[in-house]
Amino acid sequence: MSGINHKGIVVTQIERADSALIAQFARAGVATVHEAQQRQGLLDVRIRPIQQSVSVAGSAVTVLVSPGDNWMFHVAVEQCQPGDVLLVSPTSDCHDGFFGDLLATSLKARGVVALVGDIGIRDSQTLREMGFPVWSRAVFAQGTVKATLGSVNVPIICAGQMVYPGDIVVADDDGVVIVPRADAKTVAETTQQRVANEESKRIRLASGELGLDIYQMRGTLAEKGLRYVDSLDALQKSSL
Repeated sequence: MSGINHKGIVVTQIERADSALIAQFARAGVATVHEAQQRQGLLDVRIRPIQQSVSVAGSAVTVLVSPGDNWMFHVAVEQCQPGDVLLVSPTSDCHDGFFGDLLATSLKARGVVALVGDIGIRDSQTLREMGFPVWSRAVFAQGTVKATLGSVNVPIICAGQMVYPGDIVVADDDGVVIVPRADAKTVAETTQQRVANEESKRIRLASGELGLDIYQMRGTLAEKGLRYVDSLDALQKSSL
């Protein structure tokens, strides 16, 4: 749900991060980016992909909608640019099918790379067939109306996270994470360091080296009282 109730406003000029920087986040993925920014920015577990094996990142065009009303989606389309992610939150909980294949067709024509919303969507099979990625709270066929104003490109709270227009949205099979635009360069550097570190460990693990040794766990485990015995029989005898 949104925590900032700016209604009836459309902000037409927002700052976006550099496209090359955004692409780095898409390659790294949600889990790595989340860890790289000290486990911040993750949308609630209720926001799930309707497809698999898709990773995207883009600049947030934020949309505040009223429950059961998708009017502002149509307003928001005009404000979108290639590479954007439409990020939507209702003013109160609603699982209605705010979004379907017709709006996806319109967004795709504008170069929008995905929809992320704390909402219900419908036409999920068609959306998958047309290759338009969606992360949503629910899939629900219930329709919506067009009667109440919301806003576009204002700060909103989506699935527990504050999101400002132009923030970077990273989404994949693991969920969605938000990177504040102002922190993008710093987080990108930390993310790349983490990617390199993980690749080094992956090579070592693939060669047969144990995580116990890579992470130097043995001493701490021993301090915690972990014991190795040859068998349960030996354990029972030692306890007599």
